[in-house]
Amino acid sequence: MAGQRRFTRRSWLRTILGTPLVSSLLACSRAGQETTPGTTATTTSAKPVETPTVVSSARLQLPDYVDRSSLGKELFVFNWGDYIDPEVVADFERLTGVQVTIDTYETNEQAIAKLQQGGMSYDVVVPTDYAVQILIGLGLLEPLDRSVVRALEHLDPNNLNGPYDPGNQYSVPYFWGTSGYAYDTAVLGEGLESWGSLFNPPEAARGKVVMHGYYRETIAAALLWLGYPLNETSDAALARALEVLKAQKPYVLTYTSENNAQLLVAGEAVIAHCWTGQAILAKRERPTIRYVIPKEGCAVWQDNLCVVKNAPNRYTAMVFIDFLCWPEIAARNAAYVGYASPNRSARERGLLDPDVVNDPSIYLDGETWKRLQWLRDLGPDYVKYDRLWTELRAG
Repeated sequence: MAGQRRFTRRSWLRTILGTPLVSSLLACSRAGQETTPGTTATTTSAKPVETPTVVSSARLQLPDYVDRSSLGKELFVFNWGDYIDPEVVADFERLTGVQVTIDTYETNEQAIAKLQQGGMSYDVVVPTDYAVQILIGLGLLEPLDRSVVRALEHLDPNNLNGPYDPGNQYSVPYFWGTSGYAYDTAVLGEGLESWGSLFNPPEAARGKVVMHGYYRETIAAALLWLGYPLNETSDAALARALEVLKAQKPYVLTYTSENNAQLLVAGEAVIAHCWTGQAILAKRERPTIRYVIPKEGCAVWQDNLCVVKNAPNRYTAMVFIDFLCWPEIAARNAAYVGYASPNRSARERGLLDPDVVNDPSIYLDGETWKRLQWLRDLGPDYVKYDRLWTELRAG
């Protein structure tokens, strides 16, 4: 099986940091102006959350429930590349006196293999939903200490209790999104709402369709178009999916998960299967681009903060995860990373980019959530997907 980073974002960073929201947040953090916390959102517990007093980055304060004497001197984080605001890390270091070291990986499978091998003793890892399920099964994660990870209650209920970790015993949602498609309305017009736009595209899209390079996503889209669940593994369903994908090939420019947004903006593609964040970035550069969650549904993904089993700095890891859930910190981090935040308190307090928050294809209503499905660990059936993908790419 294979996993993919959501997208390569470095060349687009200036676009994100240039937005009015981020500029104002950075100005606030450097000018020493206070931000008054709003009402705490309660989702999974009747116990009220002690909201940290968050002012400028130089004046952050730890809440009373954190025991400074239990903090370690170091924290080792294993994360996707460029997936946390360096200033947020610096604030945590100034606040706690803890030195944070970040190593990176490119796929969930690399992270899982590294943790299985032992190697360096990491404290925090950031696996995607199905990878959390695998790591729990391998006994490689520590249960969360809810006496420390209290800011979990700032998160949206829709992002909690995923099938990969019911009750969030081991994982805290970090960033999330969907796998729909984006298209240029200036070329294809309005009203595209179905996976049929990709699998039965208009002639104007010939040679200009981009499909995911991660085969779970591309095969899932074909399965959904055919009316199957996206985790379907029956031979008959996969054979039909292969037929659909082969018939689509004359229209496909490339299979990629890395530069989908850039291809849309450059006009080399007019419709692209992509993750939410890629569509957000593309739309900022080319306003005629629209992101769609197809009527047949699509995959929802979520990256999560977890503590590694036998972490040398277990308590500090819990404090770090709690810190990343503080609404003001979550908002700053979301502005840097560019994906949807699960932090409902940050959203309700107006700390997130209003253009993104008000886009119904990014922050979803309850009815849209019902159309989403989680990718699950396929176990031995991954070999079927490998064979399908190999045949498709070879043909």
